[in-house]
Amino acid sequence: MELKKVATEKAPAAIGPYSQAIICGNMVYTSGQIPINPANGNVEAKTIAEQSEQVMKNLGEVLRAAGSDFTKAVKTTCFLADIADFAAFNEVYAKYFTTKPARSCVAVKDLPKGVLVEVEVVATVE
Repeated sequence: MELKKVATEKAPAAIGPYSQAIICGNMVYTSGQIPINPANGNVEAKTIAEQSEQVMKNLGEVLRAAGSDFTKAVKTTCFLADIADFAAFNEVYAKYFTTKPARSCVAVKDLPKGVLVEVEVVATVE
């Protein structure tokens, strides 16, 4: 099966040896997105809500570049720097993932660039 790399300038460039997403068959697997502003490469958002909004914007652009969107999400994996941010994160998450895909959400010791949240998605493509 052919693998197709997904790349868009409307989301942050990969900060390591990976792709923004890979399409395999009719599925897209995104890399984790953190709250980097793709216009300047900086993390500008401070609160969990602000950072979550930027993450969702980034994910939306990667999904769009792959021919998918939030409504086609099958599974998400969410990483929080502090589980105490769970409720505030969920408020933002629920606005985007309205179809309620399967999900894992865990607290981790550290995230790249000291951010508060990272999210990856598996979704269908057209």
